Amino acid sequence: MTKTTLCHESTIFLSSASPSVLVYVLRGLRVILPALALSVPIGAAHADRTETRTAITDEALAETEHVCSACHGTEGQSVSPLFPHLAGQQKEYLTNQLKGFRDHSRADRPAHTYMWGMAAHLSNEAIDQLAGWYAALPPVTGKPEAVPEIEAGKKIFTEGVAATNVPACGTCHGESAEGMGEIPRLAGQHRSYLETQLTAFASRDRDNPIMHETAEGLTPEQIASVAAYLAAR
Repeated sequence: MTKTTLCHESTIFLSSASPSVLVYVLRGLRVILPALALSVPIGAAHADRTETRTAITDEALAETEHVCSACHGTEGQSVSPLFPHLAGQQKEYLTNQLKGFRDHSRADRPAHTYMWGMAAHLSNEAIDQLAGWYAALPPVTGKPEAVPEIEAGKKIFTEGVAATNVPACGTCHGESAEGMGEIPRLAGQHRSYLETQLTAFASRDRDNPIMHETAEGLTPEQIASVAAYLAAR
């Protein structure tokens, strides 16, 4: 994707975004430049994009965490369901996602609209520090709701959908949806965020061959059900 295309698509996305979404983006932009100035050594723009970056200082790390909090909330607990909770997420998963944003291998629309620029100047060491910080925070606890979808979602999570060869989600994500290593924690995540990601996997807008096959076997109603169950965990 060219820079011109990216800017054009980002403009379209942001022009159609709600005022609340724009507030989150502007908050991040207001503080991102000082953090990036501290995190990138002079001349880094002309050096290799991955290998020559250095670890950011404690001051810059704190500022970067502040940038992240504009969308992902204080202590990694986001308010807007457009942005995922990061608190208690698996470190390896967070590391992989940040590197994917940085090298553009994760290219779903929200990724390149929000995260490509944010992660562009992060070193491997800085990514490791950020991922470790968020992983060590207490995870969000879901709020049980008395909604019909939850029981149906629990059945999908624990048993899968035999008719469409969808495996039990817990097989990879853990019995309590806590995740493991590069497989993300899903418990307590925003319901609408989970629905959006599953839909992106089903449409192959977000890359992950395993999740493509899984999500393609779910109907929109089943996606909503499993998302409701996980959000309540």
